[in-house]
Amino acid sequence: MKYDDASWHYGGDFPADLPASAGATHIGLFLAWMLINGFASEELMDDAAEDINQVCSRALDGRAFLLQVLDEKLSEEDFNDEGNAFALAYYQGQDNSRFSCDYEQTLAPEPDTVYRVENSWHTYDRLAAVLDQRLATWRATGRPQYID
Repeated sequence: MKYDDASWHYGGDFPADLPASAGATHIGLFLAWMLINGFASEELMDDAAEDINQVCSRALDGRAFLLQVLDEKLSEEDFNDEGNAFALAYYQGQDNSRFSCDYEQTLAPEPDTVYRVENSWHTYDRLAAVLDQRLATWRATGRPQYID
């Protein structure tokens, strides 16, 4: 299963003044958080351990990892079992992604700014606090299939 793909975002109504990589910022921020929190699959660890370590030490950001290592795609192959359960519940959701809502509320509350979010560790830190809380709540409530 594919959770997200940067190419889904930089087509259509994507702002013409932005580089295509801006369509991967939200995916990269989530991916960095997942890697830093130990949710990488064994296969990904085997294939990209050095790159994962660079993300964890903040020498490489999640968007760059997504674009360079994962061919712009985020899928179930990238995460371990718990990571996939959380990604399904939070990132994909049942009808709508709770992650998208949290991302927009936290980083892009103004209309038409979702792709203009700065790709930085400062931005990551702001979002990571929300993701940390979502993970804690998800675990505390018995790991529900979907997060409302």
